Parts: sequence; structure tokens; C-alpha cells
Amino acid sequence: MALDTAELLLHPVRLRIVQAFLGGRSLTTADLRAELADVPPATLYRQVATLAEHGVLRTAGERRVRGAVERSYRLDEAAASVDATAVRSMSPEQHRRAFLTFVAGLLADFDRYLDGGGGDLGRDLAGYRQNAFHATDGETVEFISRLQALFAEYAALGPGPGRTRRLLTTVLLPAAGSTTGQEESPDRR
Repeated sequence: MALDTAELLLHPVRLRIVQAFLGGRSLTTADLRAELADVPPATLYRQVATLAEHGVLRTAGERRVRGAVERSYRLDEAAASVDATAVRSMSPEQHRRAFLTFVAGLLADFDRYLDGGGGDLGRDLAGYRQNAFHATDGETVEFISRLQALFAEYAALGPGPGRTRRLLTTVLLPAAGSTTGQEESPDRR
């Protein structure tokens, strides 16, 4: 079955599987079953197979376990990315569906955090907030580049003693009523 990348990734279970691999992780289906315990095993295996078939998951290793071959997988981040051309060609309804899938996944992540004993955001160095800033398109591109560079610096540290895997989720939107693609004239400020 031919799926474009957006369609492939916007399936709720496949999106959760992809998110489980974020941070350069290598996981087996047994590892995934433990992390995504609410997903029926048959569904999980089917969606892992779909992601592997489309090159989003790559086999990172194999070992024999009780006569069967157990594969570990890694995420191919390039294959798991929707390119800018595809994003620009999405209709408003496709963007709504994509964003809804994204937000639903975020809500499910937060529920799992709370259900797993979380809730002390100060202790867990967790949080959710919204901030605003004013910037030209050029300044916004610079902000995004600097944020990506800072994130890459920390992502390169990898797992280790005392390190907790953390998810950073960003949404960058023009505020309602703001102009986009142009600077505001002084008399409109």
C-alpha cells in the first residue's frame, strides 16, 4: 500500500511508535509493548511492520530468543519527516487533521505521565506554558535555527547515568490577529 509520509505518520498508533524511538533509541517490539502497553499486541506488530516496510524504522540488530529472531529497530529520522513541499501542499483540512493527531498524542503523553506517578512538575522539571514574542520573519528563522542548534547540542549527549529521556514539544504560530510575512507598519503597532 502506497502512503505518503504525512498519511503514514498521522496514524495515532504509528505516531506513538515513532515518538517512542525519538532520541536515537533502539527498541525491540517487546520494548515497545512495555512502553505502549495500552496498544493491543497485534495492532502494535502490524504498525511496526508498516513503518518498517516504508523505511521509517530500520533494523538495527537481530538476536535469537527462544528459537525466534528478535529484531531491534531504530528510527530513520529523514524517512520520518514530512518535507516542506508536502507541508505547503496540505489543505487546511489536512493541517487540522494533522494537528489534531499531534495534540491528541501530546494529551495521551501527558496522561501517561500523570498516570505513571507524575504530577509534581517542579520535581520532574516538566511544564507547559505559552509565551509570545515579536519578530520579523528573518528574526524568527534565526530563533528557530538557534533553538535547533541548542537542542542538537543536548540531544547529542545521549542516554547516561542520571539522564532522563525528556520530550520537548514545540508549536510556533502567529498569534491571532497578527500579520505574517511582513513587518507591521509603525502606525499599526
